[in-house]
Amino acid sequence: MTSTFRTNDALALGASLYVPATHPDLVAIGRGQKFALRSLIYCTEDAVGYAELPYALHNLARALNILSLDDDPVPMRFVRVRNIEVMRHVLAMNTASLHGLVLPKVTVESLAHYLDLLPAKSHLSLMLTLETQEVFSEASMSQLREMLLSPHIRRRILSLRIGGNDLLNLLSLRRERGVLLYDTPLSHVVDRLITLFKPFGFNLSAPVYDAVNDPATLTKEVKLDLQHGLFGKTAIHPEQIPVIEACYKVSPQEWETAQAILEADAPAVFLRNGRLCEPSTHKRWAEQIVQRAAHYGLQMTPLGAEELRHEFIPANAV
Repeated sequence: MTSTFRTNDALALGASLYVPATHPDLVAIGRGQKFALRSLIYCTEDAVGYAELPYALHNLARALNILSLDDDPVPMRFVRVRNIEVMRHVLAMNTASLHGLVLPKVTVESLAHYLDLLPAKSHLSLMLTLETQEVFSEASMSQLREMLLSPHIRRRILSLRIGGNDLLNLLSLRRERGVLLYDTPLSHVVDRLITLFKPFGFNLSAPVYDAVNDPATLTKEVKLDLQHGLFGKTAIHPEQIPVIEACYKVSPQEWETAQAILEADAPAVFLRNGRLCEPSTHKRWAEQIVQRAAHYGLQMTPLGAEELRHEFIPANAV
């Protein structure tokens, strides 16, 4: 199968829109015709009631038979499976139009079962969702990391997704409107996941913010996501996509500094835009800034809540 998709390019994900597999417009959404998307996740898990699951799988199979990676444009398409049995059903479908799968509630034990189902020559990449009790255990997450570093597994991993709502549920909490993720008990958990996985080359994406019509808070949170080293964020509604991806644009100052750091003849230490630059310690940051700019462009004006005025899609669109 021919595809331009690169399994290591998590920066291309942008805001990943969750779409219930029961949605009547899976094909149009999957072709990027209904919404402007970089990536989408057809969901057979939390967004689908148990009684709706047979129809969801039928609807998904029909859509995958119509879709193709030759569609233009092609958002990156994933299916979030509900469990092992649903993964069996999905793998029996026409997966040639998919880029990968999202695996829920991943632990060392559950991942082993999921991987047993995946054919060795499958083109599908994996995004693993960290959202169980084990996430609160450093020892469990370290064990999972060592498992993921096995070459035959690592090559499949596109990103690790932090399941914020499930983790808050384990604490009997729900975020109030206007409350940032970083003002909840999950802040320390996210910090630990970043330090456990990011130095080993894994991308981590940020949890959803489930207040749809609050772009100011969403903007603040995405900026903090980036400052913490998280990239990619689940969108539960199309209105959230332009807000999230506007934050992924790079400032001209960042871009210019990154270019200077990556120059082959850059000095060992120099000042740029009033800040100390050391290519030996800032190279990875600079590379990511340049890649982000390639995907999302440069900010032409200062980014703030007052500038985030979009032609939003009505709230009942999805």
